[in-house]
This record gives sequence, structure tokens and C-alpha cells, in this order.
Amino acid sequence: MKCGVVSLFPQTLSVIRDYGITSRAIKKGLLSLHTWDPRDFTTDSYATVDDRPFGGGPGMVMMAAPLRLALNEAKKAIPNAKVIYVSPAGKRFDDACARSLAKAQQPLIFIAGRYEGIDQRVIEQDVDEEISVGDYVLSGGELAVMVIIDALTRWLPGALGHEQSAPNDAFSEENAGLLDCPHYTRPASLDGVDVPKVLLSGDHQAIAIWRKKQTLGQTWLKRPDILEKLTLDEMSQKLLAEFQQEYKTI
Repeated sequence: MKCGVVSLFPQTLSVIRDYGITSRAIKKGLLSLHTWDPRDFTTDSYATVDDRPFGGGPGMVMMAAPLRLALNEAKKAIPNAKVIYVSPAGKRFDDACARSLAKAQQPLIFIAGRYEGIDQRVIEQDVDEEISVGDYVLSGGELAVMVIIDALTRWLPGALGHEQSAPNDAFSEENAGLLDCPHYTRPASLDGVDVPKVLLSGDHQAIAIWRKKQTLGQTWLKRPDILEKLTLDEMSQKLLAEFQQEYKTI
């Protein structure tokens, strides 16, 4: 999976290169990451990459010329790439989107904006898709880009230590878009609180049922909006009702 990022702060992408699952994926040859800085494509002595917006108003806008030159170099290095601009105006990013990007295996070039954004003409003429990581504003697009790359990397075959890790994550299709169940590890007792006995039983069927119930219950407690969009089968309805009854007695 080839990824490129056009950014005024390419050094921030070292988090992807040097840490965690994405770093291991790069070392295994499953992911490649390259960056281009528009400052390297300026022609004045100040390396100017932004200017005041036409029409007035606060803030600055990233200029089209250096941004487009950097983007053109990225396209030469990564042919046939889809260009994605991370923006609050974009399509909401979710697990299905991450999975789709990973499955398509099409190279990606991300534009990480700064200030008030980038010149609209670059969006209209050079961007294939806009993606938003949420309804809030960040100081720059680098964090959003790293979120997207990290999430899609989890869906690259061989990137995770266990192939079932991604399908079992919260919001995955296999998990019906529900939240994940609680997880525990040693010690079995911590500050007087014990791990649920069923997890120590060795009964895999009982454990699977418990996890399903907890998945439904945690979603009901923390993200009821997700449940409102789902049609639960009879077994799921029964498990959720049991969780709700147990919760009331706590």
C-alpha cells in the first residue's frame, strides 16, 4: 500500500514511520510512506506558502502554486494515486471507509491543509475525494492523515499479529458496527475486583455468548444511537434484555 503526504510539517509523520503497527507494516513491506513539503517548491527567499484570502477576513490560505508543484512531484513518484484532501467538509471517515481504502490497494496521496485551508481551485482541479475524521477543527491535517493511515493499515493482510484482530474491533462489519466488549488480562483479581468467571472457565461457547452480550450492552450504554440504526435478531434482543436487567440490579 503506497501512501504519500503533502504537508508543511512532514516531520510529524515520523509517528507513522517509527512507532506501532504502521512502523511494522513499513518494515514488512506492506506499507510505504513518502512526504513532500510545499516549501521546497517555492521561488522566493522567504519560502512563502500562504497568503491572505481574497475578500478579506482572518487567517491565511495555503497558496495554490507551491502546493500544486509538490502534489505534481508526489503524483510522479506515486502514479495512479487517488488524491485525498482531509477536510471538515469531507465524507465522514469510519471503519468501512478504512477497510475500503485498504481493500482497493490504490495508492493514496493525502493533502494535509493548514491555516484556513487550501486554495479552492486545488480542491476542484486536483483532489479526487475529501474525507473528514470528525465534526471539529484541527490546527492542521497531519493528525487526520495519520488517523486514516493507521486505521487502513490495520486492514492490510499481515499487518496485525492476529488476522482476527481487525474484524473483532469495534465498528467493524463483522461486529455489526457495535462497540467492542470489555477485555481483561492478568492478574485475575485487582484491588478486590475479579475478572468475570466465565472468561476463566475455558468454555468457549459461554465466553462467546458473554462477549456478544457485553458488546450489545456496552453499545446500549455508551452509543445508543448505533443500536437505533440496527435491526437485532431474536438472540441479540434476548442478550441485550439480559444485560439491561443485570445492569439495573448493580
